[in-house]
Amino acid sequence: MSIGTFDWNSFSYLKRAPKSDAIVMLVTVAIVVYTHDLSKGVIAGVILSAIFFVSKISKMKVTKQQSDSDIQYTAEGQLFFASVESFLQSFDLTVQQAHIVIDFADSHVWDDSAVGAIDRVVIKLRENQNTVEIRNLNVPSKRLVDKLAVSNDASAKLSTH
Repeated sequence: MSIGTFDWNSFSYLKRAPKSDAIVMLVTVAIVVYTHDLSKGVIAGVILSAIFFVSKISKMKVTKQQSDSDIQYTAEGQLFFASVESFLQSFDLTVQQAHIVIDFADSHVWDDSAVGAIDRVVIKLRENQNTVEIRNLNVPSKRLVDKLAVSNDASAKLSTH
């Protein structure tokens, strides 16, 4: 890397940049300077950016609203393999004889792990004599859930998935 090609104004950007962007930039420059190989720095920057991106979108928020025997859970964020655990931990699976709605209006279901998590929640809640309703899946999420979910069958067991 030539010092003449470096954009020195990027240092002023570091002060106001998000921490993840600043880290990617510094690591990329450090690797290029250390190895004298721009491609290694770029590869490291891309990998680090991908890790930060997955970490950022894996934040799944589920809020609960309860009234008498009705409970509504509202999912916000991207439901996929990296956010499944936080999704599962958001539900009280010991509730009995309630009408439970899981609203996905502010969420997207991305993969089989996400569908499996929905199945686990729905099946476990039904085992406790609850009625469970899934609402507001966007079209791609609904297609995926309809294709892969076993909880659509009222007699489904956890061992089915």
